[in-house]
Parts: sequence; C-alpha cells; structure tokens
Amino acid sequence: MPETTFDEIVDKYVEMNAVHPFMEGNGRSTRIWLDMIFKKRMKICVDWSKINKKEYLDAMIASHTNSDQIRALLKNALTDKINDRETFMKGIDYSYYYEQED
Repeated sequence: MPETTFDEIVDKYVEMNAVHPFMEGNGRSTRIWLDMIFKKRMKICVDWSKINKKEYLDAMIASHTNSDQIRALLKNALTDKINDRETFMKGIDYSYYYEQED
C-alpha cells in the first residue's frame, strides 16, 4: 500500500489493525510503526497524549467499516516535534495506557 499522504498512511494503519486485531502488543507495535511512517514520509508524528483513550479505542473498532473517526483523531494530534524525546516517551506511555483494563 502506498504511504505518501496522510490519508494513505492512515489507510495502511487501519488495514494493519484489521489483519492484526490483537490489542495487547500489536496495538503498541502498530502505533509505533504508524509514527515511524509519519516521521519518514511526512516529517510529523502523533502526540498520543492528545488522544482520549475511549475515543481512540472506539475509533479503532469503527475503523473496520469507517475510518473517519480515527482519521480525525490522528489529524488533530499531529505534531512536527519528531525529534522531541518527551513526545516520543509520552507516546510509549500512552501506548501502554490504551491497552490497560479500566
């Protein structure tokens, strides 16, 4: 799948989620993978601290039939701080938080 635009990258992310739907481990891996593609192709990444856990999980579930929600959440959380250690570490922390049982 192409990965030259925001929409293409999100489409690829949604497809990866569909083929690897296991939240524990795969969720963290695909979020890191998504950030790596954004960094490489667009010089941006996701500030995961700006995305609410419930909204994210609901959007990922809905993305199997409609990716509008996840697309909007990601777009609103983009940053150009691709080399910022704090942004990177927050992303790792939030990745674990998204997968914790409430």
